[in-house]
Order: sequence, then structure tokens, then C-alpha cells
Amino acid sequence: MKKVSLLVLIILLIFWNCANQSMIKNDKVVKIIFDTDLGPDYDDVGALAFLHCMADSGRAEILATVSSNKHNMVAPAINVINTYFGRGDLPVGAPKTEGVNLGSSQHWADSIVEKYPHSINSTSEVADAVNIYRKILSIQPDNSVTIITVGFLTNLNNLLKSKPDDLSPLTGKELIIKKVKRLVSMAGRFPAGKEFNIYMDSTASKFVYENWPGEIIFTGFEIGAEIHTGLKLIKSDIKNSPVKDVFRISIPLSAEDKEGRMSWDETAALIGVYGTDGFFDTVKGKIIVNPDGSNTWENSPDGKQSYVKLKIPVPQISSFIEERMMHVPLEKMPKTSGE
Repeated sequence: MKKVSLLVLIILLIFWNCANQSMIKNDKVVKIIFDTDLGPDYDDVGALAFLHCMADSGRAEILATVSSNKHNMVAPAINVINTYFGRGDLPVGAPKTEGVNLGSSQHWADSIVEKYPHSINSTSEVADAVNIYRKILSIQPDNSVTIITVGFLTNLNNLLKSKPDDLSPLTGKELIIKKVKRLVSMAGRFPAGKEFNIYMDSTASKFVYENWPGEIIFTGFEIGAEIHTGLKLIKSDIKNSPVKDVFRISIPLSAEDKEGRMSWDETAALIGVYGTDGFFDTVKGKIIVNPDGSNTWENSPDGKQSYVKLKIPVPQISSFIEERMMHVPLEKMPKTSGE
């Protein structure tokens, strides 16, 4: 009689957690465009792994993975993660306008690009992110797309300002009104503060948040700063995973990560798929972006915007996120062995 190894049992348990009913009932497949600055930090990788787990479970459909960062390693690294999860053909885009260009001092992006299969060699090769947004949004059902942005607001600024073209007769704003259900944004500090994603392209941030026509849910710096993930992942027996490699390389290089990496972007991925109910309380109102890139908040019970406050214990949400970050594609699971 064959015995299943401990490794297989662990991975099957992770897959079960990904594929089965979790904390919140959600019968509809969420259509997602993921907009990331992947590079300066690596919680983006955890968020993208979370979304691929959700896609494998049937909870989400990833429509595109675009970069708001122009660094040459960003698009290849995104493509490595997508390829690992069997979705190497997902559209990848980046700004063709002026924008932020930042890499990683921890050299995890170039490390996984060197080690793992990919079909994109430089961010300069990929399409304009705005064209990807316009093409995809134009063919989706009305009010069906969730945009998750965990980086700079450069692409969404450009989308809002885009004109009718051969991809759609609608302006960018009209496309958003017609096709986008909600925007989930990892940005800002609440109720007030200064946060990287907003101030690095503060002009774009201010324009987007003042002109976005629909719902925005913010998960602020203070939320992800409490939620640490990655230690279970790097201590696991999972092999040949670019997700594990990113955390394995990066966590030891920073003293602040000794309890795991702060998980800002993963909270946005969670909200994009599951919503806020059961996980977070919300405060409605409107963000105010100041000229220096800091933000304040104006409460309003009728506001289309809201920021979240953690509702459940930190260890519980940390485990919930990390279990899904540890998802391994079924075809990559090790074979059973032994008699």
C-alpha cells in the first residue's frame, strides 16, 4: 500500500484551503485586473500568488497583470510568476508615459528571472498598460471588473484621461463607469499620513482619487503593517517555487522582516476577491491628497470611497493570507512514493 509523504499531505492541505469554501461565501467569479509596482517591495509577489490561488479555486479570473513601474525587471518577474501558475499568456503592460522606475536592492527579481521560465525579457517589450486596460474592459460584461492597484496610480491616471480609439468608442472614464465594479487600492495612511504609493506619483494619485467615478476601497499602510507573512512559506518543503524564492531571498536581508514581511498588497488582493465583510470594518468618505503626497480623510456616510479597519485578530488573517500564498499548482505537486 502506497504511503503519501508528509510533503504531499502539506501541499494537498494548502491546495484544499485554496480550492474550498473559506471564511466568506462567494459564489461569483470575480474578474480582476491586477496593477502592481512589483520591484521596490515583494509583498506584490505574495498578492499575485494569492490571486493565482483564487483563480485555481474558481473564485477569480485574472484578466491582466499590468505594471505601474517602468523598471526593466518588473514585467519579466510578473511573467515568471504567471508562468509558474500556468498563466504565462496573461497580458502584461507598463506605462509608456513618464513614470516611476524602481528596482529591488535585494535582487530577488533578477534572481527569479534568471532561474525560472518566462517569455518576457524586459519591461520595455510589453504593451502600453492603457491599451491593455481599454482592450480588456471593452469586451467585459458591464459592471463586472474589479481593479486591484497595489502600486502607483500612473496607469489609472492615463486610463481616465484616454480618448476613444480603435479599441473602444468610449473615453477612459466612460469605460470605467460602464465596466468597472470597484477599485481596491493599497495606498494611503488613514485617517491621515504619507504613504509610498501615493507620493511617488502624487500628481497621478490626486487626479485619480478626485476623478474616479465609482467605488474605491482603500487598504492603508497601517493595515498591512500589522500582518506578517512569509515565514511559513520559506520554512515549508515546497520546491522550485519563485514565490518561495522571493521571500527566501528577501526576508533574511532585513531586520524588520524577522517575523515575516509586512503584507500590504496581500490585503488588497484579499479584499478584491472576498470583499470586506467578515474581515474588515469600513469608514466611508473621501480621500484628500495634498500637494506633498500626504493624505487626509473626510468622513461622509454617503461617500463612494471607504478605508478599512481590521476586524479579526491579526494571527487569523495572517494565516488566511499565507495559506493561499503557499498554493502550489496541482501539476507541480510531487508524486506519491513508497510502498
